[in-house]
Amino acid sequence: MGTTVFERQRPAASAIAHSLAQTRQSVFWLDDLPEAPTRPRVSAESTADLVVVGAGYTGLWTALQAKRRDPGRRVVVVEAKTVGWAASGRNGGFCEASLTHGRDNGLSRWPDEIDRLDELGIANLDGMGEDIARYGIDADWERTGSLGVATEPHQIEWLDEWAADAAARGDDAVKRLSQAEIQASIASPTYLGAVWETHATALVHPGKLAAGLARAAEEAGVEIFEGSPVHAIDEAGESVKVVTTHGRITAGRVALATNVFPSILKRNRLMTVPVYDYVLMTEPLSDDQLDEIGWGDRQGISDLANQFHYYRLSRDNRVLFGGYDAVYHYGRRVRAQYEQRPETFERLASHFFTTFPQLEGLQFTHKWAGAIDTSTQFCAFFGTARKGRVAYAAGFTGLGVAATRFAADVMLDLLAGERTERTELEMVRKRPLPFPPEPAAAIGINATRWSLDRADHDRGRRNVLLKTLDALGLGFDS
Repeated sequence: MGTTVFERQRPAASAIAHSLAQTRQSVFWLDDLPEAPTRPRVSAESTADLVVVGAGYTGLWTALQAKRRDPGRRVVVVEAKTVGWAASGRNGGFCEASLTHGRDNGLSRWPDEIDRLDELGIANLDGMGEDIARYGIDADWERTGSLGVATEPHQIEWLDEWAADAAARGDDAVKRLSQAEIQASIASPTYLGAVWETHATALVHPGKLAAGLARAAEEAGVEIFEGSPVHAIDEAGESVKVVTTHGRITAGRVALATNVFPSILKRNRLMTVPVYDYVLMTEPLSDDQLDEIGWGDRQGISDLANQFHYYRLSRDNRVLFGGYDAVYHYGRRVRAQYEQRPETFERLASHFFTTFPQLEGLQFTHKWAGAIDTSTQFCAFFGTARKGRVAYAAGFTGLGVAATRFAADVMLDLLAGERTERTELEMVRKRPLPFPPEPAAAIGINATRWSLDRADHDRGRRNVLLKTLDALGLGFDS
């Protein structure tokens, strides 16, 4: 087995220790917000036309779009903790147009629909930008596009295939950059080439987006209740009763937007697993440091490894650097203690300074983690329950910032009983395979992680396990 550039070009241990010396375990995007309004909890019996469970992106978009469709209906959002506290406030802020976790993943699953799915994804991203402007949401929206960078020689061929496929489809928004061109744009010695998708990605401040959507929803008449965990959904004649810790709401329709947390519906308990992702945020770069690395076009960046990194600049020129380790804990548990993993933060810091050695001396101010709702098809799945009165969307697998807006419209279509282009998509109509129960889930997921790491050390060659999973359509080819 070979080594990767991050193993061949490790920075000094002292530089890593210095960079992490003042880092606090806290989510920068949430710390960077003004004090949130105080919202009540559900505390009595009430009724509503639509109850949305979960006040992350999926839930907030659903509530907002519901009021846009019918301003007169009573729409209530019920949140276990606070608006945007989980994945919606912890992600990297990459708004990808793709609804299928990349074209290759979509092409392997829905080849007859992929071109239309790509078009719908771009239209959704365009619509997201328009909505952010319409509602006056200050979310640091930047339509920068994104770079896929090769850091190992075998990845050069992947760049060429990527660019050739785009050219064959007449997509002139995809640009192939040579080693000289990418290093002239962003000065990293690890870059051997890149593809720049100039239009398919926007960057946002995740916390500001969640807070802004909540404000816009409330201004439209949506009621948001926090500190109100939902324990059950019971049928009540022609309605559905949402049971929280301190009160109940009887509703005509319910939309479940609970992301990575155990589903209220038994049928979905095995449909996702929580995989922990880890992130560092630097202090703001000085003008001299920015001059050292360039990055004038401010694209979001990810490398092409199976265990990949993603990184971007914030509005105040901090660098968010995350990814690589993706950790599953036995039992599908979501726990705060899993967010503290010193060896992962040290590894990320090491890889950061391998990527940008000229920034040695820079310190990280924040470190955090969050659980990703991973599905076997690597993108969201949809469905209904309780005789069509309950809809759900989950399984975004780390690429849901923009796709949650599309998911909101899918759920509202399903709850209305409407046949639309969205509801007729095979991607929407068919459920993916579930994950197995324990201990098979932990054995399989950890064996797959090991195999992906081995592939990165063996010029991308996939072993028998990965090839078998590819053939079964279990999502590990993305």
